[in-house]
Formats: sequence, C-alpha cells, structure tokens
Amino acid sequence: MSTFSGLGTALSSLIAQRQALDVAGQNVANANTVGYTRQRASMSALPAAQVPSMFSVNHGAGEGVRVTGIERLGDVFLDMRLRTQTGGASYLAARADAYATLEKSLGEPGETGLASQLATMWGAWADLSNTPDKDSARAVVMQESTAVADRIATLYTAARTQWTQALSTTTALVDKVNTTAAGVADLNARILEITNSGGTANELADQRDLLVMDLASLVGASAVTRENGQVDVLVGGNALVSGKRAHALEVQGARSFAQATGDTATPGQPVTVVWAERPTQSAGLDGGRVAGLLSVLAPAGPGGTGGPLVEAAARYDALAQTIATKVNAFHSTAVTTTGAAGGDFWAVDGPEPPALALRIAVADRSAIAVAAAGAGALDGSVGDQIAALKTDETGPDAHWSATVVDLGVRAASASARSKVAESARVTAQQQQLAATSVDTDEETVNMLAFQRAYEGAARVLTAVDEMLDTLINRTGLVGR
Repeated sequence: MSTFSGLGTALSSLIAQRQALDVAGQNVANANTVGYTRQRASMSALPAAQVPSMFSVNHGAGEGVRVTGIERLGDVFLDMRLRTQTGGASYLAARADAYATLEKSLGEPGETGLASQLATMWGAWADLSNTPDKDSARAVVMQESTAVADRIATLYTAARTQWTQALSTTTALVDKVNTTAAGVADLNARILEITNSGGTANELADQRDLLVMDLASLVGASAVTRENGQVDVLVGGNALVSGKRAHALEVQGARSFAQATGDTATPGQPVTVVWAERPTQSAGLDGGRVAGLLSVLAPAGPGGTGGPLVEAAARYDALAQTIATKVNAFHSTAVTTTGAAGGDFWAVDGPEPPALALRIAVADRSAIAVAAAGAGALDGSVGDQIAALKTDETGPDAHWSATVVDLGVRAASASARSKVAESARVTAQQQQLAATSVDTDEETVNMLAFQRAYEGAARVLTAVDEMLDTLINRTGLVGR
C-alpha cells in the first residue's frame, strides 16, 4: 500500500459520506410524503489490495469504503398484516354503511315511521266502528290506508334505489381495480428495467406499494415479492397481477333489482365478479369493499341470511300481503250500511311486487263495510275486529316490529364489527408507519454523523497531501 493510495481511501470516504448525506436529505424532503419509505445507504469496507510485490504486506489497512446500495427500510410482514386488516375493514365498512342507510330509511321510531302510520290507520277503523254512519270517518279510513300503502311502497323503492346505487358503485370500483392492477404491472416492468441496469427504484417501489394497498382495500388483494423485485398481486388465490401482466375483472349477474329479488317461479340472481378472460370463473373475492358490496347485493337466503336489501324488500312484500290478507279476512264478512257484501278492502295484484301493488280495492268509501251481517246498519263490530289487528301477535304491527328490531340488531352488529376491524387496521397502520416513516430527529443526527465523517475524510486527504508535498518538494534539499 503506497502513500498515494491514502488519497484513494480518503476519496472513497468523501464519496460514500456524501451519498449517505444525499439519502438523509431525501428522507427529510419526503418526511410528509404519503407512502414514502425511509431509505439508508448501505456501506461496506474495501479490503486491502492483495497484489504480490517486493514490499507488499498481508496486514495492511483496507482501501476505504463504498456504498453497496440504497435500502428501503420497510417490513414485509407489517405490510402484509396491514393489507389483510385493510381488506377486512373495507369489507365490513361496506356492509355497515349499507345497513346504516337501510335502517335510516325506515324512519323508526318517528312520527313519519310506518309504525305510527299503522297506529293511525287502526285508530281510523276504530273511529269508523263507533260512527259507521259518518262519511267523514270513512274518508279518514281511506286516507290513512292510502298513506300506509304509500309508505310501504316508499320503503320498497328506497331499498331498490339503494341496490341500484350499490351495483353502480361496484361496477365503478371494479373498473378502478383494473386500472390500478395495470398500474402495478407497469411499475413492475419499470422497476425491473431500472434494477437490471444497476439503478435504484425505491421511489417507484413506494408508488407500487400504494397501488397494492388500494387493491387490498378494494378486493382484499395480497402480494408476493419475487426474487427479481417484481410483485405478484393475488385475489382469491389467483393472480390479478403477474409480473408485467395484469388480468382484468368484470361484473356479471343481476342487472336490476327485479332480477335480484326474483319471483315465485324464478330465484333471485346474484351479482358476481369474474375474470374477463374466463367469464365462467368467479374471482372468489373474500375481502375488500367490492366483496362487501357483493354481499349487500346478494339475493335472499334461507332464514334471512341473504343480502340486506333484498331481504328487506321481501319483508316489505310480506308486510303488504299480511295487511291485505288480515283486513280482507274481516272485511269480506261484513256488510255496508246498505246491506251489500263488503268484499275485499285491499288488493294485491298486477306484475309489481306486493309492496308496490298494494292498493285499496273498494270503489268508494260507501263500500267500506264494518257491520256484521244481520246486526243492523249502525253496527261496527267488524270495524272493531279490524282495529284489533293492532295487537294481533301475527298481525301487521307485530310483523313490522319484528322487521325493525331485526334490522336494528343487524345494523348494530355490522357497525360494531366494522369499528373493531377499523381499530385493528389503524393499529397495523401505526406499526407500519413506525417502521417505515421518516423520523426527522433521527435523520438530523445521521446528517451530523455523515458531515463529521466527511470532514474527517477531508482532513485525511489534507494530511496525505502534506505528506506527499514533503516527499516530492522537500526531500533531497537538505544542505542546499
């Protein structure tokens, strides 16, 4: 090792410390950049030269230092955990939001709620039974009955509208998934090209991780990193992104609420997400917002386990049918003030579902019958029986009360589960940020250390320069 080699040693340190200082500066510059992962310059000592020569020794000092790479200080296990928690939280949030919107549409308890309107309708029947000869009492029965039918139709329409909006949202999100997956594939290609040429693509890797996290939120995606640095994104065990190639998804199944609800002859159709290249194969989503929306859009299931919107519509239909059946059972046995048979008060017919088809069947209010046959024109006993349906254990009020309670319990459960999942997601995110985010205090200390090391290397360079100056310019001048 010659005196001149000391210059190379000092120079290598100057270069390495400057590069490390540049990395620290990059960290500080991106301290508030979303998705940025802090970096570190990895250094290794250069060994001593091992070239045999007359004056070579095997115990000489090394030849300096070099930067071997710029590391991303991330944690793949924390990333994996956060993706899993994000997918689960997004799934439960989609369901909780749907239940909250559906529960809000009921308006219970409240003056405009169906329970209040049912009570008012039964009260109108009771008033009519007390004054069967008053036309105004009959008008009130017609008015309040119409209000009940309109309210049930409004509830059904609200569920149908919410279902249609959820389908539109699902379609838009699947399009976003395809765009995001294509972005991951493009970044895979760019990162591979840069790393193969010896460059560093840490910032591109940060962008890719953000896109993968978006996919985890949307479809519960997971990621596997290859040895060459590329990332494969998996959905339901199948590759959504494989290296430089992305595979598209598309929405199939029911395109209208009528198809989702079905009828007595045709079961409801589900909404599914399939692979565009293999339309018969389901994507098998088990997490993410899209999977949550698919569960909301699902058709009715045994024991009310289907999609909440279709199940709610089925309950509205059953309620309309119950009102018609129960009231007609009494009204058809009664007679009017003129002695004519009462017949059906309600009708549920036509191509529409019962909740929309429910209407008053009597031609005019004079056809409303509340008197028992043979009891006289001023009898109102049948009207009392109809009014008593309010307390019938199998009547409309009991049916509606059970519907409200069941939906309230399911909504509360969905909200609680969503909050727990979101709390777990936040915890996972905080742990990830603690490992990957920039600590400006730490970077300040690092910059001072690199600065002092740079100053030390410069001092070594100066010392070697002085030694060489003495050797070259002053040696041999003694005695002159």
